[in-house]
Amino acid sequence: MILEELYCLVDDFSQEFMGGWEATLIQEGVCKKSWECQMSASEIMTIMILFHKKNYRKFKHFYIGYVSLFLKKEFPTLLSYSRFVEQKKRVIMPLFFFMLSLSKKQTGIYFVDSTTIKVCHIKREKQHKVFAGLAKKSKSSMGWFFWFKLHILINSCGEIMGIKFTQSTVDDRSPVLDLTAGLYGKLIADKGYISANLKEILFERGIELISKIKKNMKPQMMDAFDKALLRKRAIVESVIDQLKNISQIEHSRHRSVSNFILNLIAGLTAYGLQPKKPAIDTSFSGLVTV
Repeated sequence: MILEELYCLVDDFSQEFMGGWEATLIQEGVCKKSWECQMSASEIMTIMILFHKKNYRKFKHFYIGYVSLFLKKEFPTLLSYSRFVEQKKRVIMPLFFFMLSLSKKQTGIYFVDSTTIKVCHIKREKQHKVFAGLAKKSKSSMGWFFWFKLHILINSCGEIMGIKFTQSTVDDRSPVLDLTAGLYGKLIADKGYISANLKEILFERGIELISKIKKNMKPQMMDAFDKALLRKRAIVESVIDQLKNISQIEHSRHRSVSNFILNLIAGLTAYGLQPKKPAIDTSFSGLVTV
C-alpha cells in the first residue's frame, strides 16, 4: 500500500469520525475546543501507521531521519519531533476505532492464543516506574517476565477478529467469551484453554472448542478435519510473530502509558492493512491428504 492510498483510507475514516467524537467530548466537558493542531489527525495517524510498516526500530530515527527528510512535501505542515510526540497521544481513540473498522470476515474457523508484551527486563522490574502498579511479574513457559498479556483471535485468513489486553496474571480462558461474541463455527486453541465449563458455554453459543488433550485426560474421538485444523494452529503464532517482529508492537523504551498504548494500536493497525497475511486453505482437500 503506497502512502497516498494509506492517507486517503485514514482520512476518509477521520472525516466521518472526528466531527462526532469532538462534539461529544465538548458536550460532556472533557475538552472545550475542537482539534487545533497544525497537523491534522489523519496526518498524525498516517505517520504512526507508516512507522510500523517500515524497518525502523526507533520512532525518533524514523521521524527525524525519514519523515522530516523525505516526506516534507507530502506533509507540508510537519511538526518538530518534540511537538509531534506531544500531539500524537491525541489520536489514540480515533486510531483505535480505525483499527476496529478494518474489513474482516467471519470464516467459521478461528484460532485463539495469547502472547507476552514485555515492558522491561525482569532484572529492572523494581526500578521500572512507567508501568508501576500496572504491569505484573509472572512466569510463563519461557521464564519470569515483567509484562502484560495480549489475547488475540484470528480467522483462517489471518485477519484479527478480536483482541484483549490484560495483566499477565489473567487466565488465558477468561477473555475467550468476549473475543468470540457474535461468532459461530470452530475455535482452535492449545491445551491452556481446556475447560469443560468454557466448552459448554461456547457450544451453546454455536462455537465448537477444539484443542489437544492433556496426558492425564481420556482419549477423545475427533474427525480428520478437526485433527487437520489442530495441525494448522501455528497460523496464530505466525501472526503474533509478525506483530512483534514486523509491526513492532513490543519494545522496552516506552516513557509513558499513552505512548505504549498508541504503539500497540498502531502496530495492530499496520498489520491489519497488510495485503498478504498468514492464511490456510480451509477446504477439506486443502487440510487433509486424501
